[in-house]
Amino acid sequence: MFGGLKSGIVAAALAMAVSASAAEVNRTNLYRGQSVTNGFGEVNRARALAPSLEDVLVKVSGDPRLIGDPRVAEMARHAPDYLKAFSYRDLLNNRPPHDEQGTYDRPQYLTADFDPDKINALLASLGRKPWPLPRPKIVALIEAAPMKGDSFMLANKSDNYLAADMRAALLAAAEQTGMPLQLPARYKADAIRTGKSKPEVLAKRAKTLGGDLLLVGTMVWREEALGWVADWHLVSKSQDRHWQLRGFGFDDTFRNALRGAAQILSGNGQPEAVVTAK
Repeated sequence: MFGGLKSGIVAAALAMAVSASAAEVNRTNLYRGQSVTNGFGEVNRARALAPSLEDVLVKVSGDPRLIGDPRVAEMARHAPDYLKAFSYRDLLNNRPPHDEQGTYDRPQYLTADFDPDKINALLASLGRKPWPLPRPKIVALIEAAPMKGDSFMLANKSDNYLAADMRAALLAAAEQTGMPLQLPARYKADAIRTGKSKPEVLAKRAKTLGGDLLLVGTMVWREEALGWVADWHLVSKSQDRHWQLRGFGFDDTFRNALRGAAQILSGNGQPEAVVTAK
């Protein structure tokens, strides 16, 4: 049983059409990393490529335990050696620079395409292997309760400005982790009611809602935790896998949700509960 979940998450979802929200995962974007850097200098580019390489190793393997691994940190120092191609996009939308420094150090969005064979070889040296495509499509049913205001369910369409920001962060996390993800097309505020939800009921609805399995979550802002307290359930026909996060902003909270789902589905174990140090 989902002891503390809102039954309204399910009740609302059953009455809604679900439309695609995150880009489909293919071989190209699986080996692609993105970051922000200043200008076009080689030193700055190498610095920006380091976190992109870590992201790609995690995305390809599905194993977030590689984050912070000293072996990965050493590989990241040589990230340019594993590149296949890269490109820049001006974050200032081609606005003219205000001074001479701005000519050379304008912020750039760096897209890096890494060589799949080289990335696979790095993973093999780490005792990992690529998590093959296609990957299961997740429908995310997430209810958020901010410090002020009524709780709401994340959906593709919402007039709530916080819900819109959170939706964008969730979809960005899905892209970063290589997880196909969908959201309900809309939500009904009056559909949220307290109660308990059975995993088997949720699992049966996955196909109806356009996915293979469900990520069900509740997020509550807690002042004493200085962040969101989140409970995640990844529900399939055979099991309900649960983990928690406490004391982070919603960007990191969503990354934890999608990385946790990837870790489970790729066969890399159970996510651990995480509490930020305050």
